[in-house]
Amino acid sequence: MATTTPTVVLVHGAFADAASWSGVVAELQQHGVSVLAPPNPLRGLASDAAYIASVAAQTDGPVILVGHSYGGALITVAGTTENVVGLVYVAAYVLEEGESLGELQGRFPLSPLVGSLKEATYPVAGAAPATEVTIAPEAFPAIFAADVPAALTQVLAVAQRPLAAAAFEEKASAAAWHTKPAWALVAGADQAINPEVERFGAERAGATVVEIEGASHAVAVSRPKDVAALILDAVRATG
Repeated sequence: MATTTPTVVLVHGAFADAASWSGVVAELQQHGVSVLAPPNPLRGLASDAAYIASVAAQTDGPVILVGHSYGGALITVAGTTENVVGLVYVAAYVLEEGESLGELQGRFPLSPLVGSLKEATYPVAGAAPATEVTIAPEAFPAIFAADVPAALTQVLAVAQRPLAAAAFEEKASAAAWHTKPAWALVAGADQAINPEVERFGAERAGATVVEIEGASHAVAVSRPKDVAALILDAVRATG
């Protein structure tokens, strides 16, 4: 008999990798939930969303997409995939169709992240080098992971995966929350994304919202049980 319990696909954001979901994966697996945590290429909104959509489409049965940070923008677009039954935003951007990350952020005061980005270039076949950004390592703990143990933040700071700068200007080609149910976790002490940005996007999407006071941007690392609890709510509601 085919299962109707959704598979949870966890999409990390910029300056992180799939290992940032480790605690959440362990919690979900303890509850018997099937989980995937694919790598996010971090090269551009359209191409990254297409990759996540392909992961969802090749997963048997229903899928719940969970996006952290920039990953929220990706699941907003990729969530139009037919077998996606729900969207969960974790300290994330929730875009409207035709809106960019820069435009959404521009509605509110900028977070401390903006002044702490470090630029580098990367090669592009057949074209001029493109710009990518990371968080300056000395600023990383306070901005990204203030409630994570210091020894771990030092590891996370040097293991960052950079985001293509062009991703901030690309517009979302769709907004799946218009037709799919959504849940959102707002990190109340987020210094990477202004919590007002998270609240605004979640409310606009009609999401079921949970706010964790004192939580940093790295809430999936610092509060995996709380993040998993919200995802489990989505699994139960859609399964």
